[in-house]
Amino acid sequence: MEKDHNGEQYVYISHHLEDTDKLAAWLAEASLPGTVIGLDGDLGAGKTAFSQRFATHLGVKGIVNSPTFTIIKEYVGRLPLYHMDVYRLSIDEAGELGLDEYFYGEGVCLVEWSQMINELLPESHLHLYLETTGLEERKITVRGFGEPYEELCRNLNKNGVFK
Repeated sequence: MEKDHNGEQYVYISHHLEDTDKLAAWLAEASLPGTVIGLDGDLGAGKTAFSQRFATHLGVKGIVNSPTFTIIKEYVGRLPLYHMDVYRLSIDEAGELGLDEYFYGEGVCLVEWSQMINELLPESHLHLYLETTGLEERKITVRGFGEPYEELCRNLNKNGVFK
């Protein structure tokens, strides 16, 4: 089943890593058990950098790096953090990993290359698409799917986060 991607989208411009850090902080603060955030964009667009900043604001201590070959890395913070990189997985392989236990568990899931497993993502999730627009500048398109995430986006927009 294909997800409906016609929802409201918001644009966040990050002029440098400190701006990305601010967005990561707002989203980490708003995260609850079962939060799922999909991260997509070209190689080098900043998915892992965003994940590192998000983890820091979730209270994760230590180094957070890309789970490219391990697929899922687990961290302890205010909530458990499940950092996933599903780029190398087929949809069948991803389906065999038991991702639902992570998606509907007590932690927060950050899923790099989420478009690769779009049909396995929960109906309700947040999606960020990162694009390189300059040496340090990024355009981050944010979409909330499902009411809690749509409301989060509306609130961030109302507070002037999005341009």
